[in-house]
Amino acid sequence: MTGIEYPSRPSNPLDLPGRVNLASPMTVLCDFDGPLVDVSERYYRTYQLSLVDTQAAYEAEGITLPVQELTKQQFWQMKQERVADAEIALRSGLRSRQIEKFLENVHQRVNQPALLQQDQLQPGVRWALALLHARGINLAVVTLRCQMQAQQVLRDYGLDQLFTVIRGAPDELAAYPNYTEAKKQLLAEVLADCSHPPSQTWLVGDTEADVLAGQAQGISTIALTCGIRSVTYLKQLQPTRIHCDLLSAAHYLSGLVCPVEA
Repeated sequence: MTGIEYPSRPSNPLDLPGRVNLASPMTVLCDFDGPLVDVSERYYRTYQLSLVDTQAAYEAEGITLPVQELTKQQFWQMKQERVADAEIALRSGLRSRQIEKFLENVHQRVNQPALLQQDQLQPGVRWALALLHARGINLAVVTLRCQMQAQQVLRDYGLDQLFTVIRGAPDELAAYPNYTEAKKQLLAEVLADCSHPPSQTWLVGDTEADVLAGQAQGISTIALTCGIRSVTYLKQLQPTRIHCDLLSAAHYLSGLVCPVEA
C-alpha cells in the first residue's frame, strides 16, 4: 500500500482532459454505498427511530428504559470501527430482549423509502466520474444495494449513462449486513460476465467486503475513508491503496492511463 492521497479538486469540469485511446482500457468497479452515496444520515436516523420505537414499546407495558441516545459523531465512529449494532444498542442503555427488539426495528426501517431519501451523493463524485469517463476508463457499479435502487438513484442524479454495468443484489436486504461472501460472489459473477483483464481492473470500495472480494479475485483495490470504515480499520485489510474519497482515487487512477503511442 502506498499511502493516503488528498489531491485538490479541479477548478472546472470543462478543464477535464479529453477521452484518449487506450491499448488496454482500464476498468474501475465501484461500490455504491460509501464511495458514491453518503448513507451516514440514513443509518443514524434509523438508529434514532429504532431507539425511540423500542423505548415506546416498553413504556406501553409500564417499563421505563434508561436510554442514552448517542450523538451522530459517536454513532458513526462506532460504525466506522465496525462495532456491531447489538453493542451500539448496549452502549445506548438497552439490555437483553430490548436489544433484540431494537435490532428488529433497525432491519425493518433502514430501507424504508422515507429514510432512503436521507442518502446524499458524496462530495466530488460528479467530478470524479467525469474525470474517469473522460480518460476512457470503463466504469461499473458492483454493490450489495438492491440493483433497482442503485439504478434509480444514479438515474435521478443523471449519472447512470456513465456506467457500462450496474450490478446489484436482487433484494433490498443485502446491503445493510454487508456480507463479505455475498460481495465475493457478486464480484466474481461480474468479472466472469464482462471479461475484464485483472491487471487492468481496480475495485473501489469502503468496507472489508469490498477489499476482501477484490483480493480474492486478484485485482487491485482502493479503500475509501469517506464511507463506513475508518482509515485505521481499513489499513488492517492491506488494500492496494487508501484514499479519502472517490475524487482523490480518480486523480490517481487517471494518472495511470496512457495514450497509445503512434
